[in-house]
Amino acid sequence: MTDSFDVAIIGAGMAGASLAAECAPHARVLLVEAEDVPGYHTTGRSAAFWEETYGGTGIYPLTAASGRFLQDGGYLAPRGALNIGQAQDRAKVEAFVDRFAELGVNVRLVGRSELTGIVPGLKDDWVVGSSQPDCADIDVAALHQHYLAASKRTGTVLRVRARVEGLERDGAGWRLEWRGGQARAALLVNAAGAWADGLAGLAGASALGIAPLRRTIAQLRTDPEPPANLPLTFGINEDFYFKPQGGRLWLSPHDETPDVARDAAPEELDVAIAIDRMSHVLDWKIEALERRWAGLRSFAPDRLPVYGFDPRVDGFFWFAGQGGFGIQTAPAAARLAAQLLLGLARDAMTEALDATWYSPARFTGV
Repeated sequence: MTDSFDVAIIGAGMAGASLAAECAPHARVLLVEAEDVPGYHTTGRSAAFWEETYGGTGIYPLTAASGRFLQDGGYLAPRGALNIGQAQDRAKVEAFVDRFAELGVNVRLVGRSELTGIVPGLKDDWVVGSSQPDCADIDVAALHQHYLAASKRTGTVLRVRARVEGLERDGAGWRLEWRGGQARAALLVNAAGAWADGLAGLAGASALGIAPLRRTIAQLRTDPEPPANLPLTFGINEDFYFKPQGGRLWLSPHDETPDVARDAAPEELDVAIAIDRMSHVLDWKIEALERRWAGLRSFAPDRLPVYGFDPRVDGFFWFAGQGGFGIQTAPAAARLAAQLLLGLARDAMTEALDATWYSPARFTGV
């Protein structure tokens, strides 16, 4: 006999796990994961921060709405952030500060003298920046495990090593098949990250252009050792960022290299570019390149996430395209998506969110 569910969510990374936790008190939920463990891909490779300006003004409402949940749950630790620029970037930094201050972000302009007191060894060219003191590190593993455990307590059934190979409308619902198993569900949720467009095709839905882009991070041992209170530091032109982690420096060239849905691996060239860019920012010696990794960040064409029912395929719900901001927006995104999916009332976390910004209908014209 085939198990039947109200909701089947494909993908058990942060997106799928958080949505399962929000849905499970109200519906019988199946969470289907292709890998041996949930969170193997993008969730497990995150640089792990909550930063209100990250992702732009269209992402800010989701990030801000998620902050209280993350803080109250103990998932945040103080970090602070900077966006730094050279003399020719001053107007860009000033516009950045004005844009986000108007939204209510705690952000201010800082000059060279203050920057050198915050970032030791900062080279002379870097003379202006923005400071976002409320930026925090996120304990991604703890947050992900919280959602998995919460959904399990309220009845979610998790299937791992279950790469979906068949999807078919079955009466008023869906039939799912994977090697060694199958299930039925009234509603089907696409939380497949980099695989989202491919999964949509399997379900008979049109791809939305959700593209996986590779992001590289290297862990360096440096002299001096990064101060533990060093802020997360971005280039205002989005060409690098770095942060301290356990006495080491995590460094990224802020790359967005088009890729395919797969187990992403770092390219030597991207690591070399990151180190070269660092050499123009910090007067530090690199003693060792200790680790390197890459993950896929999946973006819709307008770089906003996609939450909502497909206008053309009954019972098919998108929860994808969450780029590099899916961790920091997870609480509000999952709450909003569960409300849209199950017809639940808005609450204090989501009442100010405009769901039309994120609807898949914006790509289909329906």
